[in-house]
Amino acid sequence: MADPLAEEHASQASELCCECGQFHLLLDNHLYNFQDEVDDELICHICLQPLLQPMDTPCGHTYCFKCLENFMQEYNFCPMDRKKLSFQQCHKSSLLVRNLLDKLIVLCPFKAECQQIMQRCELEAHLQNRCPGFKKYKSELQRKKSPVSKAKEDPPAKVEPNTPKDPEVPSGGSSLVAESSAAAVVSLGAAEPGLVNPAFEETEEDLPQRTSLVAETNTIEIHREDPEEELGMRIVGGKDTPLGNIVVQEVLRDSVIAADGRIAPGDHILEVNGVNISSVTHCQAVSFLRHPGPVLHLMVLQEKGFSNKTAQQDSTSATNREVIHVTLIKRDRSEPLGIKLIRKTDEAGIFILDMLEGGLAAKNGKLSRNDRVLSINGQDLRQGTPETAAQIIQTTESRVNFVVLRQPGVQLSDPAEDGSTSNNSSSSSSSNGGSPVHHRRRLDQNHYRRKSNYQKDLPQGYASHEKTVAIKKEPKESLGITIGGGRDNKNKLPIYVTSVQPIGCLFRDGRIKRGDVLLSINGIDLTHLNYYEAVSALKSNAASHSVVLKALEIIPANSAEPSLDIKEQGFSWSPLWITWLGLPSHLHCCQDIVLSKGNLESWGFSIVGGFEESKGNQPFFIKTIVPGTPAFRDRKLKCGDEIVAVNGVPATGMSNSELIPMLKEQRNKVTLTVVSWPGSLV
Repeated sequence: MADPLAEEHASQASELCCECGQFHLLLDNHLYNFQDEVDDELICHICLQPLLQPMDTPCGHTYCFKCLENFMQEYNFCPMDRKKLSFQQCHKSSLLVRNLLDKLIVLCPFKAECQQIMQRCELEAHLQNRCPGFKKYKSELQRKKSPVSKAKEDPPAKVEPNTPKDPEVPSGGSSLVAESSAAAVVSLGAAEPGLVNPAFEETEEDLPQRTSLVAETNTIEIHREDPEEELGMRIVGGKDTPLGNIVVQEVLRDSVIAADGRIAPGDHILEVNGVNISSVTHCQAVSFLRHPGPVLHLMVLQEKGFSNKTAQQDSTSATNREVIHVTLIKRDRSEPLGIKLIRKTDEAGIFILDMLEGGLAAKNGKLSRNDRVLSINGQDLRQGTPETAAQIIQTTESRVNFVVLRQPGVQLSDPAEDGSTSNNSSSSSSSNGGSPVHHRRRLDQNHYRRKSNYQKDLPQGYASHEKTVAIKKEPKESLGITIGGGRDNKNKLPIYVTSVQPIGCLFRDGRIKRGDVLLSINGIDLTHLNYYEAVSALKSNAASHSVVLKALEIIPANSAEPSLDIKEQGFSWSPLWITWLGLPSHLHCCQDIVLSKGNLESWGFSIVGGFEESKGNQPFFIKTIVPGTPAFRDRKLKCGDEIVAVNGVPATGMSNSELIPMLKEQRNKVTLTVVSWPGSLV
């Protein structure tokens, strides 16, 4: 990489690009240091660099999106064969080509401080979260930007003993006003029933300034045109689990909840239609939330992140702000919205810089410059990036639901004036059809079967029963079951039975039930197969005269509770979250998640569970993830995830008071081994 302080680059760009870590002009492509020579087939013949956002022409050539767009503004022919061409005739290259390009190996541009190599699509996350060189650069840049405040910096103030000891992290969502009679601001430093304070606090010597964790209790009214339509979110928790509260794990894209835009993963659901569900079982909560009706009233507790006292007191600017919902409808997936998004240096979140004349957003007329994007299609972007927003827009088929925060009378200054990160104002703009998917999650993401030293007994109250079913049948007779799961599933689930049809031999036999985990058929192990491999194995073995199935029936702790089958009409059936807690640990798939943080940051999550005299060994679960923290920014950790090990040390048998100090000892980096089960769909 060229010297970041070189004068020739400084004259072209004021700051390093936070995506590629190099200097380049606002409208230029990102720059990368590739480890190996790149195949000529993957080179753009305009910029002569490996392709970025590749676009195919009708005449069979491929160029970078920006290169082709800039070229077509002056010419109307293909640069290679000079055939007549318009930009509208071109389309994105195939997913295969884009994946090949994303997997090209690049070097970290900060060679002096960091010798890491990685795939091109992983560089941005590396720079933002792990690269010591980029962190050093940002610190120096911040110091140069505020020399006056540095000179006047006061010595650390004496801390009151009852002040929460969490580090200061800008809270982008503290001013979000949800629909409620009175939004109650709660400091989670106080002992609040059903809540757990962030487990990982810094020592007094580390923190010159104290902050508190702020949350709001809001009442949200959800409207459904079809009273039977599912809300479209997954939940975890319940009084019969260590989590206690009911917590939103995930909001499904294009769902009722996503369209509303006010509920986000990590929100705690306290009431449903006036009924307190903060102390009900998981099954009872699912039943309440699945109850049909055109209007649903939810009371939720929403964490806003860490906020210092002065920020809480200075709330005058927030009172004039309003939350606005805007829906833009694309004619097809590739239609651009005509919006340019940027980040600011002095405020967290994403802001609308401009809307292109004649674009979808400009024609709609409801979005404005300087609107802060709170969420898109239910995806919380209060601490997000323009790249994440563009990815959501790009992958949405039709309806794009914005929730924005507007402060009347404020206009966004030019990017060169306000110091915003220039590369984001262009590269993440969806005005040109969306930006590249930098945060693509691959199916094979470092998952592995739970090691023997990580294994544990089933939680108290759970049981599992292995059964062998031998059946004589006609060769053409169907087994009559449908299945779900598979190790290609994002949660790496085992194969399970989703229905037993009345036409097959297994229905006649009666021993295989919906929800059973299939272990093997005729001696063929099914526990490591993906969905399509399992379907193939079941079909091929069903053609014989005899079939021997081995299956596992999971018996949840509250198996005496009434079945939810009646309330599942209209829902695609899948096991409840609590069912997976009873799966024997040798069938679990683990994932290693590496978090990095600065000296003055908290990890940003809280835990519950562990060994207790009265309850025995319980799993450790992630209960809360605080906006604006390392755990939140990494986006791999979810509420309801089970912590299996910390830096390779098994958590089984530990108490809460043993695990928390172990996590506090990890100053800047920690590896969490977790098992993640899908929450119950409501």
